[in-house]
Amino acid sequence: MPDWNFNKVKDAATAAWNKELSKIAVSGGTPDQQVAFYTALYHTMLAPNIYTDVNGEYRGTDGEVHKAEGFTNYTVFSLWDTHRALHPLHSIIHRQRTLNWINTFLVQYQHGGMMPVWELSGNETFCMIGYHAVPVIVDAYKNGIRDFDTKLALKAMTDYAESNRYGLPAYMKQGFISNEDDHESASKTVEYAYDDWCIAQFAQWTGNDEVYKKYLNRSLQYRNLFDPRTKHIRGKVQGFWYQPFDAAEVNNFFTEGNAWHYSFTAQQDIDGLKKLYGGSEAFAKKLEELFTTSTKLSGREQADVTGLIGQYAHGNEPSHHMAYLFNYAGKPWRTQELVHQICTEFYPNNPDGLIGNEDCGQMSAWFVLSAMGFYPVTPGSGEYALGTPLFDEVILHLENGKSFIIKAKNRKKENFYVEDVLLNDKKNTATFIQHSDIANGGELVFTMDNKPGKTWGVAEKDMPHSVVNDDQFVAVPFFDMESYKFKTTAAVQLKHIDAAADSYYSVEQEDGSNGEFIRYTKPFTIDKTIRVTIYAEKNGIKSPVTYRKFYKIPADISITVLSEVHPMYTAGGKEALIDGITGTENWKTGDWQSYYAKDFEAILDLQKEKPLQYVGVHVLQDVSPWIVYPKEVIFERSNDGKNWQPLTIVKNNVGTDIKGPVHQQIGAAVTANARYVKVKAISGGSLPAWHESAGYPSHLFIDEVLIR
Repeated sequence: MPDWNFNKVKDAATAAWNKELSKIAVSGGTPDQQVAFYTALYHTMLAPNIYTDVNGEYRGTDGEVHKAEGFTNYTVFSLWDTHRALHPLHSIIHRQRTLNWINTFLVQYQHGGMMPVWELSGNETFCMIGYHAVPVIVDAYKNGIRDFDTKLALKAMTDYAESNRYGLPAYMKQGFISNEDDHESASKTVEYAYDDWCIAQFAQWTGNDEVYKKYLNRSLQYRNLFDPRTKHIRGKVQGFWYQPFDAAEVNNFFTEGNAWHYSFTAQQDIDGLKKLYGGSEAFAKKLEELFTTSTKLSGREQADVTGLIGQYAHGNEPSHHMAYLFNYAGKPWRTQELVHQICTEFYPNNPDGLIGNEDCGQMSAWFVLSAMGFYPVTPGSGEYALGTPLFDEVILHLENGKSFIIKAKNRKKENFYVEDVLLNDKKNTATFIQHSDIANGGELVFTMDNKPGKTWGVAEKDMPHSVVNDDQFVAVPFFDMESYKFKTTAAVQLKHIDAAADSYYSVEQEDGSNGEFIRYTKPFTIDKTIRVTIYAEKNGIKSPVTYRKFYKIPADISITVLSEVHPMYTAGGKEALIDGITGTENWKTGDWQSYYAKDFEAILDLQKEKPLQYVGVHVLQDVSPWIVYPKEVIFERSNDGKNWQPLTIVKNNVGTDIKGPVHQQIGAAVTANARYVKVKAISGGSLPAWHESAGYPSHLFIDEVLIR
């Protein structure tokens, strides 16, 4: 600033921001709503940020210095959040900037081997899931932003999607991710499926039919985690639904959410999702339950899950499209009610005017778009679902010199229902518009009323549709059972979401190989620990293969747990501690129990007096996520369950400098008779001084009490 002058700089900044904020002009509404709108619009322009020196040089994701040629390099890509609404908004009002972001993605791929997931200052943080640079590119391309290397872009997309990162090998092999493959497996499965649909669209548009067909099929793999009994997306361990199931539980199967938040996350195939629910009415009924249920969040305390309406969480991104799904079920008035409620209650002109984390502009982008009257439920489709406008008039000043004007006739505080819509003076009976309607300029006029309009947008042709051709897709079958553990025999039951598909099973042989596959017609009985492998077939097309190992557990022992288990880590109940199955270092499978900030104490009943040769516990340590071995384990014995005698005390010799994950048996040989054995594992205490949360209590993870 060679001629430094504070007021001059201030005035220039004011002029620059006014130029940006004037790209959308609103009138009407309350003064507070206008302040909230322009604050939100301002927030949508704070990131991503230019990341170069004045000569265009920048440090790439390979750590080397490069020079941006023909584009401006950017940083801060919070794509798990922003691919949903922020980037679609910018494909309308900041098209050149969007092109710069896409070219930044591509040089990050060239320099660092991948497009960004959550990139910060030339560093990939991997702090969220999915490969959501893909929908940003695909949505932009669909909306006419195409001046980039499409062949390079497709290669960058498929290179990540076919990599060995974050459960992708299992996703490709068996059609879903289970939690022994990678944690947050249910969320990853459904989000990968949407990204794959985006890849398929891009491949089709750019003339690669082979990639199109492959990824279109992959985009349906969310169905492998849809449980038709509970009507929820659920997590699996191996090929078996994790038990017990609580749709409201925030746990390690989901990313910042629960089954409610991910059971409507198939934006690429909403028509297919409706079929899984049993049709539009059943879909709408379950959707209504999402917004009206009185059940409370359970499981892990998750600060991100806020702004609740029922189990809908507006304060976190996975929920953001869901209020608009009533349009897809022919009930647009319900979308209008919910969108109006969220706009007027969750975005006040207050210091706490956001109901959740802003997440680099996504929370505000939802409001900007929704206050104008539309929202991109499926980025990449070029389609926007209509909601209810908050203002009398909105004018979008587009970069091509055209304007798109949105008017709300008869709009009042109580008039938030839509009676009918005109698009460029023609009646628009559909509850959606196309991106081209905006880009070409024109006028969208809502006529508002104070009561629901039950005729506009209810016909099948007037609903938005999102559907994937499933002719070449067969979902995996599932075990229709409550447990994979049994004491004497178990009847193995299979089921499939498609009644026209045949399921096949194979029972493990003595040498560990699969036996001959048999067409499933009725439940079959097993009486020993054994692996069952399954797949399905329809019209000559086979599903991927998955399996579950079933365990015959001891029938001559019971346990009473005297300590309170952490609700997030119950391993399905107390029987998990005496089933003879010891877990691995992957504690996120749900097979481990946690006792947080307390000792573990339990009494085992051997049913009759028996000679004891060994007592022990199987425990785990992974210090970074607060899991620490017990200091020592105390064993006592009794024949009446009342009078106790010392048996042995075994100290842990592994310190917290062994960070893990590691697991061990802490036990000892003994010589005694007893019917009852009491075990007490003493908590490892506070987290060590080197830990970022030093001084906080630790978790004690145990999955088996061993008595021989």
